[in-house]
Amino acid sequence: MSVIYNRVALIGLGLIASSMFWAMKRKGLAGEVTGYARSSQTRDTARRIGLCDHVHDSAAEAVEGADLIVLCVPVGVMGAVAAEIAPHLKPGATITDVGSVKRDVIDHVGPHLPNGIHFIPGHPLAGTEHSGPESGFAELFDNRWCLLVPVEGSDAKAVARLRALWEGIGSNVEEMEADHHDLVLAVTSHAPHLIAYTMVGVADDLRRVTDSEVIKYSAAGFRDFTRIAASDPTMWRDVFLTNKDATLEVLGRFTEELFALQRAIRTGDGDHLHDYFTRTRAIRRSIIEAGQDTDAPDFGRTKASS
Repeated sequence: MSVIYNRVALIGLGLIASSMFWAMKRKGLAGEVTGYARSSQTRDTARRIGLCDHVHDSAAEAVEGADLIVLCVPVGVMGAVAAEIAPHLKPGATITDVGSVKRDVIDHVGPHLPNGIHFIPGHPLAGTEHSGPESGFAELFDNRWCLLVPVEGSDAKAVARLRALWEGIGSNVEEMEADHHDLVLAVTSHAPHLIAYTMVGVADDLRRVTDSEVIKYSAAGFRDFTRIAASDPTMWRDVFLTNKDATLEVLGRFTEELFALQRAIRTGDGDHLHDYFTRTRAIRRSIIEAGQDTDAPDFGRTKASS
């Protein structure tokens, strides 16, 4: 494939940014990639492993002359980062992000951007429980979805160019409206993460089950909750605080369903339980058939991608 952007700036150098870099290099999609991370330790690590062509000591330096700027920082600080880099953006540049919440990002980033800058929020639906610059790998986005959320007045050519980058990286791309995105992600990601955090917390509180038993026998289902609950705490704190309404709506629905299952168990209503589990099993089968997971015993999560 040919170069899509001559210079790309990655602000924040964790799992997503590092995977984007390796994926862009794999296909030659960017002429040059600059990077910046707030932590000097992270910047040193990035330089040591060859992450980015140039790692700068300020965000302003990193975005200088960039055709595409990707905000790969927690959603809670995206507004502040946008304000910091806004005076240094190249006219006609595109700025996007990889945050799991879109309405809040639009509200806090958009107002800082000067006229002539193309703002196209985005969200790659890919990740692992690992974080940091050394956790990235080029294949992370292969056959995963990336949702683009153009704002009012987004330039069609700029959107098409960003779409081409994500497709070149390996993603399937769709466009979605911001509020609908936040509701979809509350169902598919945010509420499940909160439930996983809660289950792991409950196990920690059950003193009748020893820590060694929790660890030893976690191959049952608890193990998969712990994988989700190991995700970056700063990122997930910000997700719940910035997608409050949609997450609370889904959690309310979850609570209703949970009460119904409690009642079925208490009253011995086996038909209700069987019907419910049959329906949920079909959803799992649909995910596998869509190529978004595997039915392997380990879910196909090798050491490289787990």
